Amino acid sequence: MIIGFVVWSLCSAIFFGIGVSAWIAKKPVGFFTGVKAPDVKDMKKYNHSVAALWFVYAILFEICGIPLLFLEQNSAGFVPVIFGVVVITIALVIVYLQIEKKYGLP
Repeated sequence: MIIGFVVWSLCSAIFFGIGVSAWIAKKPVGFFTGVKAPDVKDMKKYNHSVAALWFVYAILFEICGIPLLFLEQNSAGFVPVIFGVVVITIALVIVYLQIEKKYGLP
């Protein structure tokens, strides 16, 4: 499953790249697809918080993929991997909503 892990790592690199683009953005970055970026009090701190969120998500996503190096195809060991991704994705949205509440205009 090394090929699976390589693909997984490419996805993780894409998430990390989203974080880099958020870090250097000159305008408030959007989070949800198709939704306008919120008006924020401090754009730089907001963008850096969102970027840090993507960096942490990319690292946790990569860690969730490590079992792919040791599992055989069609193994039941994929269940915890998928469950882990679901958990960190839900946490990603929850933390983003907290960031938006902290930096968004009332």
